[in-house]
Amino acid sequence: MHLQQLELKNFRNYQCFQFELTENRLIVIGENGVGKSNLLESVELLSSLRSHRSNRNQDLIYWDQDKACLSAMLEDDQKLALELNRKGGRKAYKNEKLLTRQIDLIGPMRSVGFSALDLDLIRGEPALRRNWLDRIVQQLEPIYSDLIGRFSRLLRQRSQLWRNLSVESNKDKNILLDSYDMQMALVSTRIHRRRRRILNRLLPMAASWQQHLSNSKEKLNIVYLPGSKLEGEESERCWRESIERQLLEIRLEEEITGNCRVGPHRDDVQFQVNGVDARRFASAGQQRTIVLALKLAELELIKKVYGQSPVLLLDDVLAELDPKRQLLLLDAVGQKHQCLISATHVDSFEGEWVRNSQLMQLDSLG
Repeated sequence: MHLQQLELKNFRNYQCFQFELTENRLIVIGENGVGKSNLLESVELLSSLRSHRSNRNQDLIYWDQDKACLSAMLEDDQKLALELNRKGGRKAYKNEKLLTRQIDLIGPMRSVGFSALDLDLIRGEPALRRNWLDRIVQQLEPIYSDLIGRFSRLLRQRSQLWRNLSVESNKDKNILLDSYDMQMALVSTRIHRRRRRILNRLLPMAASWQQHLSNSKEKLNIVYLPGSKLEGEESERCWRESIERQLLEIRLEEEITGNCRVGPHRDDVQFQVNGVDARRFASAGQQRTIVLALKLAELELIKKVYGQSPVLLLDDVLAELDPKRQLLLLDAVGQKHQCLISATHVDSFEGEWVRNSQLMQLDSLG
């Protein structure tokens, strides 16, 4: 669903900002630090309730203001709005109506973001790959954010429980831990299943793009490395019972360390090029090609599932790609997707791109 108008109030460095999109592609030009990334981040928040940069309201609200407001008008006259409060949570609105569940804001407009931070996806820490994977699953199943929230709360409560167990009897301790094991095993199973399922759907598309971008020289494979031993067939009961057993087996160690070593918070994803681990053996250029293939596959998957292209957000990413990969990316995007792209100068784009795009120049005042 195409974005037609965006309005920001007290968001990041924007006190009051509004613009309309008149073309399918918007190129935002400006020096570093003027707010290009903030502009694209606002679209990401409205489409997914997530930001790849920060999810702390305090980081997103202009200086000493109490709240920030973001709103978007879509091509079918739907209006989406998100209110961020410095003291308190967030409020989501659709067509001026307050939503009882924030996740109901997700759906009318979906987006896929690609920034310089994503280039660390291959060589960075596992948390980056988990967050990337979770963003894709959430786009396809908004309710998934509830599962992640539930697991995070259970993990915190379990850690707190271990710190307080010195005052509990062994009997009470085991009763409490049995209860946590049952809940964590169930939620873990549902997260593991969704993560593995989405990778299986993404792999053939990403592999096809990798082959295209490398002139058929590179074969991409994606391996899911779960933080739990997923024993037996993929069924909720089978995996849940297996994870319960694993949580029971690590109790003695967990009592000493206070850390839970079983569950989706320990997941990782391995990318292989021509059969070898890309994190250890792929060149910087190959790693960037993998990220590019993954993002294009993400676009393709969301369009295949929903029949509509998501908004593509390219945040200063051209500067991080060599000229060949720049042209491949711009050619792949073409006119098929609504695209918001930021850059420090317009010279990165071919004449056709500039002629068929809306240009916005930002100064130090936004």
